[in-house]
Amino acid sequence: MKKHSPRKTLGRDEREIRASQSRFAAMAMAMATALSSSSSPLLSRPLFPATSKLASQSHSTAPTSLALNQSRSQTVHCGAFSSSSSVVPQSSSLWRSLALKVPRAGRTVRVLAMADSADKMTVLVTGAGGRTGRLAFQKLKEKDGQFVARGLVRTEEGKEALGGDGVFVGDVVKPESIGAAFEGIDALIILTSAVPKPKPGFDPTQGGRPEFYYVEGGSPEEVDWIGQKAQIDAAIAAGAKQIVLVGSMGGTDEANPLNSLGNGNILVWKRKAEKYLSECGVPYTIIRAGGLQDKEGGVRELLIGKDDELLQTQTRTVSRADVAEMAIQALLIEEAKNKALDLASKPEGEGTPTTDFRSIYAGVTSKF
Repeated sequence: MKKHSPRKTLGRDEREIRASQSRFAAMAMAMATALSSSSSPLLSRPLFPATSKLASQSHSTAPTSLALNQSRSQTVHCGAFSSSSSVVPQSSSLWRSLALKVPRAGRTVRVLAMADSADKMTVLVTGAGGRTGRLAFQKLKEKDGQFVARGLVRTEEGKEALGGDGVFVGDVVKPESIGAAFEGIDALIILTSAVPKPKPGFDPTQGGRPEFYYVEGGSPEEVDWIGQKAQIDAAIAAGAKQIVLVGSMGGTDEANPLNSLGNGNILVWKRKAEKYLSECGVPYTIIRAGGLQDKEGGVRELLIGKDDELLQTQTRTVSRADVAEMAIQALLIEEAKNKALDLASKPEGEGTPTTDFRSIYAGVTSKF
């Protein structure tokens, strides 16, 4: 009699394992497809190659992971800066590991999924040790439901003054020192500026005007042009979706008294950086502030203008806190993109304090 081999039947545990593996594979591929086509500001570029596949699951007891990291080489056409950088580092807080249990002891499939921080925008504030930069950084920290705040300062003392958390130390005139701060950012707020210092020996009681100078490595050409250009290039290389550049009114007039301070032509160099940004192709917002005041924000009616028209009026000043808020709001409002404006405010008590920032930006017509 011919013997028949018994048909192999799968045990219940093995059937459940294979079914679970199929579900996990389908889930991972669906996640890959959804993330690759997402229009979210954080995920506007593909995170998966078109050929991404779930790694086959072995029968070993070692856990496996789905790699969601894609590297790319990006050339920045706006400058000479090019780099090969990771789009989303696996070590980033953007991702968290979900342990999905399979019904057999020791079997675990780990799939990386979006963490809560994925809904937040990572924003770097450069010049965070300055008076306006510090306010912008603190405001971002307070809005921790919307932003992950980063700051760039020049010294360790500046880092300690900001609490250290999320703060990087680097010098914008030394591009090699600032790369870590820019890695993985979604947006950049530039608040760096050369600062003129009065020459020693000036006695205000004797009348006259003080003479000014810039420290070595801190001239307007170095900080406001070369340094800002380096920041713009680094932000673009990092994949930033928007750059907000805070400058000063007065740049249309080369005879402006600010240019004579230390013979630095500070507004000339600021204007050159603004022009560079406006031609780079990345969404931008340029805010040219009037005379900066260390006063409370949110209590004045803000005024916008262009081409230094506000300098011909009596409303030529604005609080640093309001400038910082305008810079942050620019990241949240579509109407703020690819626009340039002059900013001042009415005196406190005159007019109505500005709360509708969308209308403010919608009223801006100038692109430079």
